[in-house]
Amino acid sequence: MTVDALTDVAGLRVGHATCTGDGWLTGTTVVLAPPGGATAAVDVRGGGPGTKETDALDPRNLVQKVEAVVLTGGSAYGLDSASGVMAWLEERGRGVRVGPDPAHVVPVVPAAAVFDLGRGGDFRARPDASTGRAAVEAAGASEPGTPVREGCVGAGTGAVAGTVKGGIGTASVVLDSGITVAALVVANAAGSVMQPETGALYGELLQGRTPYPSVEVHEAAQRRLAEAIARNGAPPLNTTLAVVATDADISRAQAQKLAGTAHDGIARAVRPVHLLNDGDTVFALATGARPLADEHPLALNAILAAGADVVTRAIVRAVRAAESVDGAGGVWPAYEELYGGR
Repeated sequence: MTVDALTDVAGLRVGHATCTGDGWLTGTTVVLAPPGGATAAVDVRGGGPGTKETDALDPRNLVQKVEAVVLTGGSAYGLDSASGVMAWLEERGRGVRVGPDPAHVVPVVPAAAVFDLGRGGDFRARPDASTGRAAVEAAGASEPGTPVREGCVGAGTGAVAGTVKGGIGTASVVLDSGITVAALVVANAAGSVMQPETGALYGELLQGRTPYPSVEVHEAAQRRLAEAIARNGAPPLNTTLAVVATDADISRAQAQKLAGTAHDGIARAVRPVHLLNDGDTVFALATGARPLADEHPLALNAILAAGADVVTRAIVRAVRAAESVDGAGGVWPAYEELYGGR
C-alpha cells in the first residue's frame, strides 16, 4: 500500500521540527536514509543557494552514500540544524568510517536552506542544532511507510510561494517496472505558482485539471493579494528545495542526472524559476533495492521523467496544504482560502 509520499521509497523516513509563536515561523525537515545510507547527488540552479556538504556529492569525489539530508528554514543560519543531525547519527555509528573503531565515523549530512528570516516577526528566530536533532529524532521514531505531514510544517513552516503561503508537499508514483519514484518539496519560490490571468495553479494546468476559478473568485483573490503585498513590502529572498528519491539501483552519476531533470518539475509549477534571489536545490537519493535493466541503456529515462512529474505534484500539494499566516512578520494568504471555493 502506498501513501503518495517520499516514504513510499522503502527505507526512507521523514521527520519535521516546527517552530511557531513568539516571533518564530520556521523549522527543519530531515529525510533519513536506511542504515548504511543511500546513493546521493545534488543539482543547484538557484542564484542564491544556502547549502552544506553539496560538494561531497559530486560523483568525482569520495563519499559514496549519505545517511540523511536536511532541509531547513533560517537561510544560511539554519544550516546549523545539520549539526544536530550529525550528532544523532554519530551516536549510532552511522557515517563514513574514518578509523579502526566502529565509532570513528563522520556523518556526511548534506543540507540546504530556504529564506524565511523574520517571517514570524523575529529575525533571529531560526533553526539550530537542537531543531535538527528534533527533526531527525522524529524521523527515526516513525514507522516505515508513514504518511508525511504536508503544509506549514518543518522547513515549510515559514515558506512563501510567490504571493501565497507555501509549505511542504510530497508525492510518489510506482512505474510499470515496479520501481518507485517520489519527491518531497519545500515550496518557497520567488516566482509565482499561479497563472496571473486566472489564478489557476501552473502545476495543475499541466496535469489537465479543470475547471478554472471563476472570474469573481479570482478578482476577490487578487484584491486580497494586493493588500497583502502592500503590507509586506518588497519580496524577500526565496528558495525551492526538493528531495527526489527512488528504490532503483542507480549510480551516483545517474542520481545526479535525476536531480538535474527533477528541476524541470519546479519549472513547470513556478514561473519564473531559478532566479538570482532563489536558491533552488534538488537532492537525489537512491536506495538501490531494485535493479535497472542493464540491457536497456535508456531504462533510466522513465525514472527521470517520473522525478520531474512528482516534483510538480509535490509543489501543488504543498501550496494546497498551506494555511494562511497573518502576523508580525507579514501576511500570506493560503491558496485554498483564496481559491478553494473556485
